[in-house]
Amino acid sequence: MIAKEPIDSVCVIIGASHAGVNCATALRREGWEGQIILFDADPVMPYHKPPLSKAYLTSDDGIDKNLLKSVESYEKENIRLCLGVWVSAINPENQTITLADGSTQAYDKLVLATGARPIIPAIPGLDTATNVFPLRTAQNVTDIRHFMQNQTQKRVVVIGGGYIGLETAASLKKLGADVVVLERETRILARVTAPEMSTFFHDLHHSHGVEVLTNKNVTAIENNGESNSVICADGSRYVADMIIVGVGIFVNKELAEKAQLKIENGIVVDETSQTSQANVYAIGDCTYHFNPHYNRYIRLESVQNAVDQSKVAAAAICGKQTVYDSIPWFWSDQYDVKLQMVGLSQGYNQIVIRNEENPNSFSVWYFQDEHLLSVNAVNNAKAYVMGTKALKDCKLIDKKKLKDTSLPLKLENILV
Repeated sequence: MIAKEPIDSVCVIIGASHAGVNCATALRREGWEGQIILFDADPVMPYHKPPLSKAYLTSDDGIDKNLLKSVESYEKENIRLCLGVWVSAINPENQTITLADGSTQAYDKLVLATGARPIIPAIPGLDTATNVFPLRTAQNVTDIRHFMQNQTQKRVVVIGGGYIGLETAASLKKLGADVVVLERETRILARVTAPEMSTFFHDLHHSHGVEVLTNKNVTAIENNGESNSVICADGSRYVADMIIVGVGIFVNKELAEKAQLKIENGIVVDETSQTSQANVYAIGDCTYHFNPHYNRYIRLESVQNAVDQSKVAAAAICGKQTVYDSIPWFWSDQYDVKLQMVGLSQGYNQIVIRNEENPNSFSVWYFQDEHLLSVNAVNNAKAYVMGTKALKDCKLIDKKKLKDTSLPLKLENILV
């Protein structure tokens, strides 16, 4: 028999994005009868993050069309939202948190869903440049939209050729901007995908009129009052009426550090999402957790991980036996291309590219020797589904059969 927490128990969740909100609702499904209080520094009702750089940026929708849950759903589930409220400290010794105004809130269980924030690099002149935006929050999108609606000259420089930078570049091009992407590595997406995928997306952006330049290390920015000049180490200069910064994220781990939780590449959690402190859990982008499928600790920036960990933590808090054992998946939309990714490609030493009859549809399968690690599917939902099944069941793939497009893409057709 599962022991229930007293009805007057309090679960405090810090962070009201995908992880925090899903944990709150999962707690109710798992039978938590006590209070649930969600704190978040963002004053806006909790919203979906992935569309910010894609469909939401290019639409005229208000944030109310992009909410994670309706206002009524929080009321129905008796979940208290405290938005626009900063948490300044966690006090494990007396199980309270301290808010920015000095007040405290007691907890019986605490969940950290603190996420991450954009890196703003220490580039000389960036702090005095005009119209500089990351893309992480609804307010960022509002500011970018305002610029696009009110500026005659729309020359945009995107610093960073990762997925956020490329998705934003595609969206801004659709809105009529002249866009240049500057990537300091030798290729875009260098840390997350194979050279062949980098080439595909480089060519895709070029075909839509976006200039993607690699080996471009931005060293300074000059502002002349009307526009900015983005200067690179090789002496090249690019005029920008707006600058988008997309060079990565910092994990929001400061609260956990001050509370002396174990930190490595994020907040360390066990298979139930519990931290090194009893009654304190962590979920989502901020966590460093063990993935049984890859037999190593990882930190993921994905909605899938946030949602999966939120369910595991909620079950564990309610005294149920559960463990985190998920295969990561991600996606990216750029122009008319949908990229679906399952698994992690780090450590691969061979790839197999399967081209379909449709020239805009293919998949890249990543192997470490004979072991399948990951699949990237471009406009190819079938390859994504087959790859997911193969990864979950640890199937051995016959690489020759996989590449043979005369064989329909079915799992039984490509197994050893």
